[in-house]
Amino acid sequence: MRPSLEVADIFRAAGPAYRNAHAGHLSLTQLKAMTAIETCRTAALGGHVEACEDCGHWRIAYNSCRNRNCPKCQGAAARTWLAAREADLLPVGYFHVVFTLPAQIAAIAFQNKVLLYDLLFRAAAQAMMTIAADPRHLGARIGITAVLHTWGSALTHHPHVHMVVPGGGIALDGSRWIASRPAFLLPVRVLGALFRRL
Repeated sequence: MRPSLEVADIFRAAGPAYRNAHAGHLSLTQLKAMTAIETCRTAALGGHVEACEDCGHWRIAYNSCRNRNCPKCQGAAARTWLAAREADLLPVGYFHVVFTLPAQIAAIAFQNKVLLYDLLFRAAAQAMMTIAADPRHLGARIGITAVLHTWGSALTHHPHVHMVVPGGGIALDGSRWIASRPAFLLPVRVLGALFRRL
């Protein structure tokens, strides 16, 4: 069932005026994403006929844009990824942790994506693992699932890493599970300070 309003509807209605008002301030990547979302699953991208071999019912299905920023195209991929990750979950609570590049470095990252996104992942993971291993905090080796987001909710370049971290880890000697407190994993200020240093 189609929702009453989609991102594509908003882009088609307000996109041309928005692009005119922000001419020269939108990147080629942003413009391509907007166009892809606007034309996704419309006649503009062509289509094909789908038919049921049993009852003979047929319909025209329009092609998708396959843009990684398109909510229609990435919905199925996101559900598949989520199902695979859910199969890996431990029977413990989880924490959501976000590490963001400072604005000054984010501007540099836009031109040096591979190098700086890799550095963002490494620094975030190292900060989490170092503080978690410290006996003053958790004293354990932890697992992390991390995902890079390069755009913010305002569709501006805003590189940040989302992490899903189990509420505990394996003791440093490998002998047992060490659970974190139910509503507290690691101190945010200590994590932030180490992340900035790294």
